Formats: sequence, structure tokens, C-alpha cells
Amino acid sequence: MLAATPYWVFHPWGVEQRRAETVIRAARHASRLEEAVAMAPADAQRRLTALPGMGAWTAAEIAVVALGDPDAVSVGDYHLRNLVSWALAGEPRGTDERMLELLEPYRGHRARVVQLLELAGIAAPRRGPRLALSPIARL
Repeated sequence: MLAATPYWVFHPWGVEQRRAETVIRAARHASRLEEAVAMAPADAQRRLTALPGMGAWTAAEIAVVALGDPDAVSVGDYHLRNLVSWALAGEPRGTDERMLELLEPYRGHRARVVQLLELAGIAAPRRGPRLALSPIARL
């Protein structure tokens, strides 16, 4: 049972204690979180973010994938703001505020617009040399 799993079990997968505890806490409150499926988007976001460790970004990702919210935007995503700013305004760097401003004409479908931009392979210009990714934990 996931709710009874100690946090250190997650370490081999590169999940540190703080995130592991959030997953475990979510498992312990699964029935309350699942009620979000029947809620209005704003109420569902409040329910999700009431759980310690779940912020606006996590709630938006859940809303898009699990709740089918076509308008949820992952505010706080490091790359998304630059992607939207580049694709919609030709600006290589953006802020969350600018991203929301650019997506405003698409209100009601902002998550769909973001998904289409991602699927199109659009990416903001990189600022530095590419480095090889190194895994957090060795399997």
C-alpha cells in the first residue's frame, strides 16, 4: 500500500524525501482528492492545493491530465513561460504574468493551446551550451 510506504523507498527512483512525502500524503488522502473529479475547476484546484506539498503547478498538471480541464495553465513551470512567450510574441524569455497575458485570448482552451505549442516542437532559444544530463540516482 502506497500510503504506508516509507519515504526512503523512493530514493532509487531519484525522488527525494520532500516529494516522496507529498506522494505518500496524497495516497493517504486519495478519497478526498478523487472527489475533485466532480468539482468545478476552481473548487478542484482549491482541494488539490490544500494538501501540503501540492502547489499551483501540480494542481494544473492534475487538472489537465486527470480532470480534463482544457483551460488549466501550469504557472511556475520554468520552461513553459519561455515557450509561450517565444511562440506567441517572439520574445525569447517570459514570465508567468506575460504567459498568462499572451494566453488570455484563448481563455477556455489555454491548456490545449499550450499542448499544441509543445507538440509543434516549438522551443525558446537556448542561452548556454547543452550539457549532458546526469541522473540523480543510479539504478
